[in-house]
Amino acid sequence: MLRRVLVAGVAALAVSVVPAAAKTLKFAFQGELRGLDPYSLNETFTLSTLGNIYEGLVRRGPDLKIIPGLATSWEVLEPTRWRFHLRKGVKFHNGNDFTADDVVFSADRVRSETSDLKTRIQPADTKVVKVDDHTVDFILSSPNPILHYEWSTWSIMDKEWSEANNTVAPTSASDDNPNYASLHANGTGPFKAVSHENGVKTVFEVNDNWWNAANKKHNLTKVEYTPIGSDATRVAALLSGELDMVYPVPVQDINRVNTNSGTRALTGPELRTIFLGFDQMRDELLYSNIKGKNPFKDVRVRKAFYQAINIEAIKKKVMRDLATPSAIMISPFLFSRGDELSRYGFDAGAAKAMLAEAGYADGFEVGMDCPNNRYVNDEAICQAVVSMLAKIGIKVNLNAQPKSKYFAKVLPSGGYDTSFFLLGWTPGSFDSWNVMSNLMNCRDMKGKGSPFNLGGYCNKRFDELTAMVLTENDPTKRDGLIAEAFKIAHDEVNHIPLHQQGLAWGVSDNIDLKQRADNQFMFYHVMKK
Repeated sequence: MLRRVLVAGVAALAVSVVPAAAKTLKFAFQGELRGLDPYSLNETFTLSTLGNIYEGLVRRGPDLKIIPGLATSWEVLEPTRWRFHLRKGVKFHNGNDFTADDVVFSADRVRSETSDLKTRIQPADTKVVKVDDHTVDFILSSPNPILHYEWSTWSIMDKEWSEANNTVAPTSASDDNPNYASLHANGTGPFKAVSHENGVKTVFEVNDNWWNAANKKHNLTKVEYTPIGSDATRVAALLSGELDMVYPVPVQDINRVNTNSGTRALTGPELRTIFLGFDQMRDELLYSNIKGKNPFKDVRVRKAFYQAINIEAIKKKVMRDLATPSAIMISPFLFSRGDELSRYGFDAGAAKAMLAEAGYADGFEVGMDCPNNRYVNDEAICQAVVSMLAKIGIKVNLNAQPKSKYFAKVLPSGGYDTSFFLLGWTPGSFDSWNVMSNLMNCRDMKGKGSPFNLGGYCNKRFDELTAMVLTENDPTKRDGLIAEAFKIAHDEVNHIPLHQQGLAWGVSDNIDLKQRADNQFMFYHVMKK
């Protein structure tokens, strides 16, 4: 557990006189904010929340288009050399100046062994060079036309502050010994962390010295975040007026929120794909009654699992139609040729036949890891999958845990401790390369390769295509390479894509905010009446 940390100025909270213009936003999410280090966990809620404290060289507007952040402009001097011009006059929350030294430091830190965001800079051997105090060059070993596409979630940290507080390296998601940056924050963003008590509450206050304060689009002075894992408790707090905003709203409660006086539900498509994966790397599964071999190395077994899943039943009964079934591992909004592949049809009979053909006519047992407070109805989806697989003779022993324990177990820092799992992914760059590189390239047990390829799928041609996609500038050729890669993934059933989940946020009528399709909640887009 992270201990409570109060930073300078907390005593002021005890003052009974509150300015008339004070506007406090109170919101809840289903999961906890484990720590304040922006490199410890590559997870949307964490990156989004900390994105109100820290900033990247670029950011994304409400329409998700890339706009200047801590860099005012950038240019490609040559195919393998990009130059970023940094914003002048920016201060970190502790008063330190933001300079090129901080960018160079952050580039090294984000690629360190304990970072969960290593893939933010590609190619991995890119050199980051200070030209002067407000100019930085990125020298690549090969071209990358999307170098900066996911830098809105690569936060720039203060080199001087990090070194002074012995936090040059981030704390990994599996480490229960937090460092200074896990407990304190010092960004350049529009809000400052005032207090953080893991699992209880985190309080933010407006940064009046923010470089863009004159053009801010919010009127908040304070934000209070509370993790509430219980759907019923979270929704009840919104309906009673105790909270201004909660997410996600369970799909079965959307109508209740809409018919309640003073609240409404905001719904829309999300870019996140929910999927299932298997351990295809180990010679024997960690959690199975099959010894001496790994059933998931056989594509017939993987396809049998796929065809045993009734995706329409999950869509209607579990997701209440707030989901769009998918045949590939990326939203169709993000890849123009995504409709060229179709899902394998639900067919329990065919699934049983494939299992028998693979030598498992009587089925087998396998453990399944699933978060229970990360995605919309995540545990309910896993329970439905357990029931469907039981009908073809597969006994699944479900291990559903809070996301902090789940990620600590299944991620590289936990040794990929899983045999069968549910995961969700939103490509930070909104590009297929992100999905291919992070989820489907070969890797070793330390995560070198695709760090979030939890099952260890490996296909050399797929890796070749990933490298080609990164450097190809011609859009038509690039889409062709991506299509070939997704066809390989589909044919080999390297994962089972389920659906793109829908967004459902509960909001008080006295709140105006922007709901982004990447499910990031940015305080600086909130107005409170």
